[in-house]
Amino acid sequence: MCAHLIVTLRAVLLAAVLGLSWIAAPAVAAPPDNNADVYRAVRDGTAQSITFTAPADRTLIQSEGQTWRQWRNGPITQIGGWLLAGVFIALVLFRLVRGKIVLEGPPTGRLIQRFSTVERMTHWTVALSFVLLAITGLTLLFGKHVIIPVIGYSAFSWIAALGKNVHNFVGPLFFASTLVMMALFARDNVWQAIDALWIRKAGGLLSGEHVPSWRFNFGEKTWFWIGVVILGLTVGITGLVLDFPGYGQIRQDMQLAHIIHTSGAIIFIALSLGHIYIGSVGMEGALESMKTGYVDETWAREHHEYWYREAKGGSGAAPVASGAGRPSTAH
Repeated sequence: MCAHLIVTLRAVLLAAVLGLSWIAAPAVAAPPDNNADVYRAVRDGTAQSITFTAPADRTLIQSEGQTWRQWRNGPITQIGGWLLAGVFIALVLFRLVRGKIVLEGPPTGRLIQRFSTVERMTHWTVALSFVLLAITGLTLLFGKHVIIPVIGYSAFSWIAALGKNVHNFVGPLFFASTLVMMALFARDNVWQAIDALWIRKAGGLLSGEHVPSWRFNFGEKTWFWIGVVILGLTVGITGLVLDFPGYGQIRQDMQLAHIIHTSGAIIFIALSLGHIYIGSVGMEGALESMKTGYVDETWAREHHEYWYREAKGGSGAAPVASGAGRPSTAH
């Protein structure tokens, strides 16, 4: 019983000592490496004393950075990934249902100039720079989800560094060539009465029905204004904001520019997949028009009948070449 009494007294004494120690302890009893109060203080938005040159925003830690990270790794990555996958699947289904769009009549051998050398050079500059930007941008956005599990962190770090530099240097070229493309093609992409018929018949893409148009149909005009002009300017301008940060942009400006840039770029890439498909393997003769600048008379009549009639001699345009393989200069 004495032994039990001694144990009990020891426990009571230990509890009393611990209690007195807690009462006598300083008000801040957190471990020395717990700096929660410090981090709360530097996130309150006031200017801090920092050791590097910075614009007006001198906040050491700003909460908007966490918001930007959540948007980038959340909706932008997830919704953007599903959007690209959905468009790709839709194109595969379209190919299976509709097949390749081929000419109904045989080629005549008479060629019409559809694009000048300057127009083709501008188009290919925009197209090639766009592809480089799309590949490098998607690599940086989805790399940790798709590439790192395959090749590891070290190898991906080299790919990411290369992609970032390519992206930064090609971006201004894309923006400048986009401005030139807008100047070259804006006139032929304005609304015309025949575009209403193209809309009602969806361009005959599924039915195979022939729908006449001028130099560009409504689908091409939609791609020009929404894709090239609106989205091209959006990603181009925000890209310059990100590319040249030394012009007064604070971090919140850069974060907002990045969200707009990435969101616009994903939509731009998604829409471009349809344009690239039709202009390459989806339609007979379409790629040749941008490679050589010329199309066969049959192609012109079946896809752009009003433009073909104009090229053949209407509205003061030069006539179609009469000899096989001899191109005219109408465009």
